[in-house]
Amino acid sequence: QGGAYGARKSGEPFNLIEFVKQPKTILRLLSWVFSIIVFGCIVSEGYDKNESCIFGDDPNACHYGVAIGVLAFIISTVFFAADLVFPSISSAEKRKKVVMADVFFSGSWAFLYFVGFCYLTNSWARRNPVDPASADYGAGNAQAAIAFSFFSIITWAGLTYFAVQAYRQGSISAFAPSYSDPGIESTAPYTSFPGAAEMSSPGYQQGPFKQEAEPSGYQPPTY
Repeated sequence: QGGAYGARKSGEPFNLIEFVKQPKTILRLLSWVFSIIVFGCIVSEGYDKNESCIFGDDPNACHYGVAIGVLAFIISTVFFAADLVFPSISSAEKRKKVVMADVFFSGSWAFLYFVGFCYLTNSWARRNPVDPASADYGAGNAQAAIAFSFFSIITWAGLTYFAVQAYRQGSISAFAPSYSDPGIESTAPYTSFPGAAEMSSPGYQQGPFKQEAEPSGYQPPTY
């Protein structure tokens, strides 16, 4: 059942250049890179010298940003590997499960990054450092984490769109006829017994033994 759910048929040769050029692959790689930037910025300078979170002194903001970034990194890696082996999966049922999982996780992380963007932006706006000298500590990293959280919303939303499209293609192909044999169809009428078509044709001729018609009137014998 190759060719289902938006992928080429199973058994076809793998083309790396064509795979990398696909919009879905580009979005997957961007999501992977953005996840590293988000949690990397928070881990490196997300806490000041007093071990307080620079996002409004709210430790949950730092924990949330790191958590969604690390999980996004893992999910992006797993589904990138799934995209590589997806065309080699011959079972349509297994392809369906992979696509449904992609729809779920991509949609969930688009939403989680939206929440994270709003949360980090609001927390950063409420910061009030006690030491004026450390007012700008980690500002660049914090702004980068906020910006790439926003970019991640776009990439994960795009992945959700492509996953939904693949699921729709698979659903449509599931109701398509599995085979077509034009030789089975015939426009000729059904004949009840052999030779019926010949008898009904204009060129039919009677058998060799022709019966003579009986005389219409009585004729007396000749003496």
